[in-house]
Amino acid sequence: MINARLVKKCLLGVVCGLSVGILLSENRYSVKADTVEDYKNVLDISGNPTANFYSKNKKVSTNKYSSFSDQGAWHAYYLPKEGVTSTYGGFPGPMIIAEEYPVNLSHQISKLHIINAKTNKEFNFANAKRSFNYYPGRLNQVYKFKNLTVTLDLIFTDSRTAMVRTNIQNTGKTNLSLKAYWTGDIINKLKTREKKAVNFKQQLAKGTNGVKVKFSKVRNDNYYMTTAGNQFNVVYSAPVKTSIKGDKYKSSLNKTLTVKPGESQTLESTQSYTFTKKEADAEVAKANDDFANVDTLFQQNENRWNNYITRTTENDKSKKAVANKAKYDRAAVKGMETLVTNWISPAGALKHDGIVPSMSDQWFEGLWAWDSWKHAAAVAEFDPELAESSIKALFDYQITKKDKVRPQDAGMIPDAIFYNKNKERGGDGINWNERNSKPPLASWAVWQVYKSNQDKAFLKEMYPKLVAYHDWWYSNRDYNKDGLAEYGATVDPLHYKKNKHNQKVVNKEEVILASAWESGMDNAVRFDATGVGKADKGVKVYPDKDSKGKVVGYSVNQESVDLNSYLYADKGFLAAIANELGYTADAEKYTAEASQLQNKIQSKMFDKKTGFFYDLQSNKDGSTLLLSNRGKGPEGLIPLWARVATSAQADQVKQVLMNKKMFNTYMPFPTTSRDNKKFTATQYWRGPVWLDQAMFGIEGLQNYNYNTEALKQTEKLFDHAEGLTGSGPIRENYNPLNGDGLNSSNFSWSSGVFYMLHHNVLGDDQTSSQQYFK
Repeated sequence: MINARLVKKCLLGVVCGLSVGILLSENRYSVKADTVEDYKNVLDISGNPTANFYSKNKKVSTNKYSSFSDQGAWHAYYLPKEGVTSTYGGFPGPMIIAEEYPVNLSHQISKLHIINAKTNKEFNFANAKRSFNYYPGRLNQVYKFKNLTVTLDLIFTDSRTAMVRTNIQNTGKTNLSLKAYWTGDIINKLKTREKKAVNFKQQLAKGTNGVKVKFSKVRNDNYYMTTAGNQFNVVYSAPVKTSIKGDKYKSSLNKTLTVKPGESQTLESTQSYTFTKKEADAEVAKANDDFANVDTLFQQNENRWNNYITRTTENDKSKKAVANKAKYDRAAVKGMETLVTNWISPAGALKHDGIVPSMSDQWFEGLWAWDSWKHAAAVAEFDPELAESSIKALFDYQITKKDKVRPQDAGMIPDAIFYNKNKERGGDGINWNERNSKPPLASWAVWQVYKSNQDKAFLKEMYPKLVAYHDWWYSNRDYNKDGLAEYGATVDPLHYKKNKHNQKVVNKEEVILASAWESGMDNAVRFDATGVGKADKGVKVYPDKDSKGKVVGYSVNQESVDLNSYLYADKGFLAAIANELGYTADAEKYTAEASQLQNKIQSKMFDKKTGFFYDLQSNKDGSTLLLSNRGKGPEGLIPLWARVATSAQADQVKQVLMNKKMFNTYMPFPTTSRDNKKFTATQYWRGPVWLDQAMFGIEGLQNYNYNTEALKQTEKLFDHAEGLTGSGPIRENYNPLNGDGLNSSNFSWSSGVFYMLHHNVLGDDQTSSQQYFK
């Protein structure tokens, strides 16, 4: 598969054939930039892959090891694990995404063996002086014997293929006569967290000068999905003879290598994971071209990653001297590496490149709406083209009036899309979700991309789609039409049930669940169905109807302060985009609407007594209740991020955020205030720190000139997040009391937030918030 993105960049002169110095001068940096060599092993990706894929912690569904991928490939590799000699001599794995689920394909799909042809003795890699390093964009192994040094490097050459370059150097004084062969296997099963085995039904077969893995049709809804069109091909650059025995193979070099003193020889292989026969044939066919251009491919890879590093670690707009800058730079690089590893290219139903929440996690191999907006906002700085694509991936499935399933939801962006569409859409996937949308942050993401690349064509393309998405919230999520929207759910088969009379009725529990999903705060205290106190009627469900009285969706009876603040910000970004495109009337329209919305948020959703913003319960009888009784959550800080609060309100919120008994915890900004009786430090949205909300809180402080507080809280996030400034993975969320990492590993939006905080707080004090209304 030709990498169109890389070809385009070559034509633009971004990465191909240019020195790092030229790159720096074109990218506004005047100081000597860091390179990939300065950032080895910021993340530990050593592993010993087996059929036991998941962490021993039964509460999480994540890979026990971190891995490396690039270019949008659907497979990833580990480095050998020191002390586990069986992993030496090759790159453990790969791990593959079986359409929607990660599994280990092999212990090691291609392990090198070298034999001294004169003595017929194998060089034992366990006896060599060795090093294993993960440089940004490249894996490296070096084995040093008395008279022989073997170096293995792995990069991804495109969205389906990785290349391994093996350099065999004679460091002695006499000729070396060497034989070489490779062995590999397939694991062929997964031991699940329920201790049940899922059989993959794979087969090894001889391939084009190597070996291939043939897949079968397996449809396991929770762990593994493949079809007979899938293949994994290993192609060697020199002629080999391959033999297969069960789930193992051996490919032996046809000729003996003679390496003279002081000289070296290289051998290469490509390893391709593809979904269709057409893809497989194309990748195998271009292997020889890759072998002929191996040095160019490695140089292009290094140039691209050096550019990523430069954009990540340098910020010449900043005059701020931040202590521990090198430590924070490493954390930012780790965030960038994690985002790139979680990048996937078009496959199945996915039409554009995107970034999954975590390639390490059982359930996170799809694209979620607000996740993707956050990923794009961060990636915009170092790869705006990928950022654009990740936004378009969701808008490929924006609902239109001609939609055959839910035309009443025209404008909506589905919650999550995957390799397989759901049954309503003619697929057999269970993870694709249209029961709800996600908070409206798309315009924010688009504007971050535009700030980076000034791509007005992209802005013009996206504007009408963003307008349709914005309008949908008011047509389908404002049941009393008062201009304050609610989270809710779509008209969906799962939102109905049969009553005792066998009549179809609304399943309130499922609608409330989908509404909480739509907020993004799945199990947040504020969505507990039972209210707190006598005046609180609890969470109710009301139908949203069109002008003809037809039900087009459902809303819960609380006008959420975060949703309406996001919508206020959305109006600001839409006005800015309209102004940029010359749509003056639209900019004026959004300005007028924003003024009205601002007044409602300021006057109806703020409690002077507690100094915080809250959701507003709004009932059919016209009664309202400010839900301060349910306690404080991060929804109450979003007005500062949106710049919708008054200065006086912001000052009170700041005091709450800096209160050590509330939000100023060891790891700051828990998702439930520390003083709430329902606060639980480790239960998803009922206490743990989610980095997106933390960033919105910090940027909110900056928006009202509390820069000292913002910097202090940012440094606490960097310093206290478990493993962040060491070699540990970036986690989905963190325990606010001790900084322990929780749930998924290698989480994209956490990575994106650390990347953005590195730039916007530790860098230039410029937030990502809307600036059209101040």
